[in-house]
Amino acid sequence: MKTMFFASRNTKEILRDKLNLAFGLSFPIILLLLLSAIQANIPVKLFEIKSLVPGAAVFGLSFISLFSGLLIAKDRTGSFLLRLFTSPLTAENFIFGYTLPLLPIAAVQVAICFVCAFFLGLKADLNALLAVIVLLPAALMFIGIGLLCGSLFTDKQVGGVCGALLINLSAWLSDAWFKIDLVGGAFKAVAEALPFVHATRVGRAALAGNYAAIFPDLLWVIGYAVVIMVVAAVVFMNKMKEE
Repeated sequence: MKTMFFASRNTKEILRDKLNLAFGLSFPIILLLLLSAIQANIPVKLFEIKSLVPGAAVFGLSFISLFSGLLIAKDRTGSFLLRLFTSPLTAENFIFGYTLPLLPIAAVQVAICFVCAFFLGLKADLNALLAVIVLLPAALMFIGIGLLCGSLFTDKQVGGVCGALLINLSAWLSDAWFKIDLVGGAFKAVAEALPFVHATRVGRAALAGNYAAIFPDLLWVIGYAVVIMVVAAVVFMNKMKEE
């Protein structure tokens, strides 16, 4: 019950920031429409809608990190958390209270990408629903990144790390807009070591009905999500003790 009350408050805070929320939900759609228009005039296999929409969804999820990071950083710098530390809330209440409101937003963001893709020719079938489901661990991973950054940095610093660095990393290293094989070398090795390209591959495998190809990449994403969430929780608890 304590977690749910705290989560309710955080939901209101997130929805109050309408500008960032609208930008985060709409920007992946704009890119999806733009690249689909390019595909219509200059056919490119990478920009086919079945290949394009999982990458757009993963790219859109990177904005969730910005939301979660800004929320916890503003609470820290505004001394809101200091007052809450006198309450009976535990570290687990705080972590889940920040995470729970962001999961529905992430799910809606992914769903919006796929609904837009339906109008662009994507077949609405069970594989599309499966693709949405298997992308949720990536959402949890991005939420964890935001919580970690929000625990370490100020709100201005979070804007730079999550709003610029992370979004660009997920764009360049997710195999969404161009094939990492075209660059190869160290760039490809770095991309393969990070979770973004694996998240995109999970969505593409689900859409293609290639179920056997889902799990190797899905386990990679889940592993990153678990590690990042654990690290974020530990860092947050240490910050609680320090403050």
